[in-house]
Amino acid sequence: MNLFFRMLWVWLISLRRERLPVGVSESRLRMITLPNDLDFNLHMTNGRYLTIADLSRIDLFLRTGLAKVMAKEKWAPIITEHTMTYKRSLNLFSRFDLVMQLTHWDERGFYMSHQFIVDDRIVAQGTAVGVIRSRDGVVPPEEVLARLRKERGLA
Repeated sequence: MNLFFRMLWVWLISLRRERLPVGVSESRLRMITLPNDLDFNLHMTNGRYLTIADLSRIDLFLRTGLAKVMAKEKWAPIITEHTMTYKRSLNLFSRFDLVMQLTHWDERGFYMSHQFIVDDRIVAQGTAVGVIRSRDGVVPPEEVLARLRKERGLA
């Protein structure tokens, strides 16, 4: 519920934006720091960066078609590792670009980079590793991508 309205906003705009390629791709969202993002120092709290990074993954899921595949297959995305380095603060009503790149994958997980950018300057950056899980366990990324290509008529 923490980011319900932002998630709804991302959902609505993602459905109207161009599709992203299957595999290596990039999501870019324009965001603003809101009052509920702030801590006692009146800048975005460190945990909020990780939560907002989820929105870029939702954008990717929707724009690649992976959200539809996950729903059909009853798969769930799970972040297994996330790091973040903070360089500058995001204050109230700061406008920033949230850039997420799916850079590569191995036999188990997908690897992503996240950047929070203000005026072409990186203010925070991090990496994440995610898996797609079925009732039977982790679905190998190649299987996920093959299923997604099939859904999109690319296989």
